[in-house]
Amino acid sequence: MYANGPISTEARGAAGRSTEAADYQDVPRPVAVMPKTYAAGMHLARHFHPRAQLLYATSGLMMAFAEDGTWVVPEGHALWIPPLLPHAVATHGAVAMCSAYLDPAAVRSFAASCRVIAVSRLLAAALTALAEEPVLYAEAGRGGHLAALVLDEIGRAPATPLALPLPRDARLRRVCLALIEDPASEADLDAWADRAGASRRTLTRGFRAETGLSFGDWRARARVIRALALAAEGRPPRAVAAAVGYRSAQALRTTVARVLGPERPLGGGVGVSAA
Repeated sequence: MYANGPISTEARGAAGRSTEAADYQDVPRPVAVMPKTYAAGMHLARHFHPRAQLLYATSGLMMAFAEDGTWVVPEGHALWIPPLLPHAVATHGAVAMCSAYLDPAAVRSFAASCRVIAVSRLLAAALTALAEEPVLYAEAGRGGHLAALVLDEIGRAPATPLALPLPRDARLRRVCLALIEDPASEADLDAWADRAGASRRTLTRGFRAETGLSFGDWRARARVIRALALAAEGRPPRAVAAAVGYRSAQALRTTVARVLGPERPLGGGVGVSAA
């Protein structure tokens, strides 16, 4: 479970840099960067790292899962993962990513829970440049300056709505997991309340209290997150829409615009724009 497995000195990237997460956990530097590529359909079982992790999708789309939520990480975004947090990761389509492993002492003021951030051009350039430096870069030189810039950019980056919080209440959680499994379900709130063994009022209040979202907003976000994953796999727009409960790609685009904003492309031709 620890750091994706035992240390391996055989897994090396093109430049001789290790592609094993375990090799970066004890590096005596505040930031250690590991570029890596994954094939479509890869799944990393639940694991954790002693260090905090910034999981940055340079291309493709990943989904991460933890006890308290699900997060989608499309190209140009990154998932902030606190130290020691168990999580699993799956790819949808081929993925190129860059993980920055951060010394817990350097991120004490950072968020204590996962969140997805949009990676600024400056952060992307700093991560790329730091990956070209030696792992044991000179802290007083270019590498040290780049590491400080990476930390500053992560700390100031706002969270995006590419997260699906999961409630702790067992009844609400059953509903959420069923919706994740079948986002196209047409069951209404009363039907879900019956299935959960709770009243409509309890379900409604519970969703807001534990997720910060209404039931309808949570379901819409769950559908959009699944749609992003399906689009990344190359599914046709109409098939993506039908798989998540919409009669047309345009109806899905409308929901994407409402949930994520009008500039968020969905991929595979299922996108939204300000025009």
